[in-house]
Amino acid sequence: MASPCFPNTRMRRTRVAAWSRALVAETMLTPADLIWPLFIAEGSGAEEPIASLSGVWRWSVDGIVERAREARELGIPCVALFPNTPRELRTEDAAEALNPDNLICRAVRAVKDAVPELGVLTDVALDPYTVHGHDGIVDANGYVDNDETSKILTEQALVQAEAGADIIAPSDMMDGRIGAIRQSLEREGHCNVQIMAYAAKYASAFYGPFRDAVGSAGLLKGDKKSYQMDPANALEALREVALDIEEGADHVMVKPGLPYLDIVAKVKARFEVPVFAYQVSGEYAMIEAAAAAGAGDRDALVLETLMAFKRAGCSGVLSYHAPLAARLLAGI
Repeated sequence: MASPCFPNTRMRRTRVAAWSRALVAETMLTPADLIWPLFIAEGSGAEEPIASLSGVWRWSVDGIVERAREARELGIPCVALFPNTPRELRTEDAAEALNPDNLICRAVRAVKDAVPELGVLTDVALDPYTVHGHDGIVDANGYVDNDETSKILTEQALVQAEAGADIIAPSDMMDGRIGAIRQSLEREGHCNVQIMAYAAKYASAFYGPFRDAVGSAGLLKGDKKSYQMDPANALEALREVALDIEEGADHVMVKPGLPYLDIVAKVKARFEVPVFAYQVSGEYAMIEAAAAAGAGDRDALVLETLMAFKRAGCSGVLSYHAPLAARLLAGI
């Protein structure tokens, strides 16, 4: 005779009530898991909508400060800054990247003056400063020169650290640049400035709206496949991460995010270091398009995808949905 309690194990028992589901939840998502990417524009009082990123704007430095205050109030611990450098300041040698009074440095100083307890992450790469849209210096054959680029990136990192950046985030994928930057930071007394290496950054089709946001859309000659990773490769990502950790990275990043959760999980399992993912502009745009078309509920889509990052092993996520998610998590 079958037991009246058959089956003895009912997996649905702990799912019946909300309190029980919360009690046994394996993964937690809070505003403290979020980094908010912000785009900087020249001028004062500027608020420029980005057509390909509905709901995202470029703000002048005063507006960036207001967003920083908003982040603090929402419990978001860090903002990531990306400049839209005016066309007239873009050159072959990316000289504006080394200007201590450039757009990103002014924004860093303003944020740290106004909200000193907020973390500030800065992008180290040359694509916002070059006329050709590449992340480095292009030689006569059209190839991005690794070592020459790394020298400039090291100087760029120092300029940003001296402006007050808390986290330097090289996104260029040049070989050896993490070691060069770490040595330079240590030598100049910036021993507590963190490095978040874009260690596994793939040559992805999901970056298009970002290039609009930083003003490099239409400038790129060729593609970035000679330095960004092939989407077919996973083991190569582990080698990239291992090198960046060995060279002094404090955190590593996988980019894009949702299509590369397998990479996030492999990196976390292998190295047990803080792993971050960038929920990139194309991912954001797809959620917004789905919500606008009535194909899904925006709030539910946002929280579910962010939870997926955490479940895969992320310590945190860079997301344009960060303020929305923080409000939803706080019930406001």
